[in-house]
Amino acid sequence: MAKQKLEDLDWTNLGFAYRDLPYSYNEEFKDGKWQNGGLTTDSTLTFNEAAEDLHYGQEVFEGMKAYRTKDGRIQLFRPDMNAKRFTNSAKRLVMEPYPEDKFVEAVKEVVKANADFVPPYGSGGSLYIRPFMVGTEPLVGVSPSSTYTFHIYATPVGAYIKGLHPMPYMVSKYDRAAYAGTGQAKTAGNYAGSLLAAKEAKDNGFAGELYLDPRQHKYVDEFGGANFYAIGKDGKFYTPKSHSILPSITKKSILQIAKDLGLDPSETNIDVNDLDEYTEAGAMGTAAVISPVGSLTNNGKKHVFYSETEPGPVTQKLYDTLFGIQSGDVEDKYGWVVPVE
Repeated sequence: MAKQKLEDLDWTNLGFAYRDLPYSYNEEFKDGKWQNGGLTTDSTLTFNEAAEDLHYGQEVFEGMKAYRTKDGRIQLFRPDMNAKRFTNSAKRLVMEPYPEDKFVEAVKEVVKANADFVPPYGSGGSLYIRPFMVGTEPLVGVSPSSTYTFHIYATPVGAYIKGLHPMPYMVSKYDRAAYAGTGQAKTAGNYAGSLLAAKEAKDNGFAGELYLDPRQHKYVDEFGGANFYAIGKDGKFYTPKSHSILPSITKKSILQIAKDLGLDPSETNIDVNDLDEYTEAGAMGTAAVISPVGSLTNNGKKHVFYSETEPGPVTQKLYDTLFGIQSGDVEDKYGWVVPVE
């Protein structure tokens, strides 16, 4: 694949696709220690045919974004939280954690090296950053790898879901993850297992699928690629508390913002049979930021939230505040924004 040329980009129509940028970051773990990696122009990785990751799925990753502000600065959003989650995911998969301070610095290096590809302010785009780690030791028996590759690539993207348009979703008959499984780790297998559910949802005219808890199939867990929230008739903010969902950095941020907006947020069980108790609902995550849910269909029964055409007022306020902080238009009183020098 040829390297992306800056002059070939249409900033307002980027889509959510991979583009091969000039620089990535790579580092190897072997002989019991990390090997002092750095920037590379090589965007290919080579593994032995028996590499752990290829057969037993020992892999973890992160998703984060860099934003261009109105005055041209570039900033990251809570990269320390991505580093912590990356560590937790690695421990769950019995992998060698990558040092969290080096993680943040490596991300900054990749962004600075590809700074020309951070979309301009007002385009709706951002630089999506994908740190990941794979087990590379050739193994036949099932056991943890002793060697790993840590790698970061970046690609300019537009909005994952364009605009704040309510979308229709369906409740899936499948489980995303087991109750005591790997649901709280950001690992490839969770997403591979969701592909069939996502395909069936889209084949039936839905934007995506919503999973229920894997024990009782009664309580809302999360979407295939984002956490769920709802606004109750009491005006409060609710989001699921579960052992099998990914701990979203966006959700952590929204919980704080919702508290400051007087929404008395809580993580609790949300019964899929009690959707009439909620006036708005949405998906929240790095890719989606915040996306309103227009309707949710469960076993053929369709529930419409605030509107199928317009975002609800609380959703709009949450989005404006969060994205405003990320893009530099709203004061960051939390210390979440990290400038890329």
